[in-house]
Amino acid sequence: MNDPTPLRFSKMHGAGNDFVVLDLRGGRPAPDAELAARLADRHRGVGCDQLLTIEAPRSPDAVASYRIWNADGSLAGQCGNGARCVAAWLVRDGTAGGDDFQMESPAGLHRVQRGQAGFAVAMGVPRWDPAQLPLAGFDTPQDPYQVLLDGQPVSFGAVSMGNPHAVLQVDDIALAPVATLGPALQRLPAFPESVNVGFAQVVSPTRIALRVFERGVGETLACGSGACAAAVVLMRRGLVERSVTVALPGGDLQIDWPADDAPVVMSGPATFVYEGEWNP
Repeated sequence: MNDPTPLRFSKMHGAGNDFVVLDLRGGRPAPDAELAARLADRHRGVGCDQLLTIEAPRSPDAVASYRIWNADGSLAGQCGNGARCVAAWLVRDGTAGGDDFQMESPAGLHRVQRGQAGFAVAMGVPRWDPAQLPLAGFDTPQDPYQVLLDGQPVSFGAVSMGNPHAVLQVDDIALAPVATLGPALQRLPAFPESVNVGFAQVVSPTRIALRVFERGVGETLACGSGACAAAVVLMRRGLVERSVTVALPGGDLQIDWPADDAPVVMSGPATFVYEGEWNP
């Protein structure tokens, strides 16, 4: 993006997972990877986990579409907390009228329902085929998968929620080796497009504690698609119920998955922090 005019943005967060939101519907070009990384820089830029762009709808059923850049400038396919923030932005802007509408991410269409406690977003049906994650070296879905890391076996569940997730079940997330095992798994050839790595603790049949090391970002205060991934992996194992609260460092999200062939619905807050102007 070489346009020298000031760039208006909204700073938002969903359970501490924070975003810079840009409206590109006026014809402004999309940011390139360098600008996305500059905006995301917490010392020299605005600072965020991801950059979100509001764009014209690609589908006639959507009020708008959006794209996602990670803090390192790479593109992402999905972002659950970002989806709720986009929904809140579209409602405030007047683009989304009423309490039930659809918007479009790179992963597809999402139904949004507005409630008193925030927004519920249909995140799609989980995809378990290793080719769809992608996860190399496996021809059929397994649970758990097992890979060797520095000669030691590591077991995890894996699912795509529009972006790839590996879910490791742990006894205590406070002791989980998030900062070391997260990036080590992301570097494995088994994940040719890297992976979001979740560390999940079953607290009760209706509550999960979770930390996520996101690709292109690092550990975040919350990860909406990661909450969905952890919930569905543990639901399929019969360890939690079909409606669970996922407790992340930045706050709680509600995840509902009524049936294997149904979309996962994620509910939670979306908060405006401030409006600003970036001078390139």
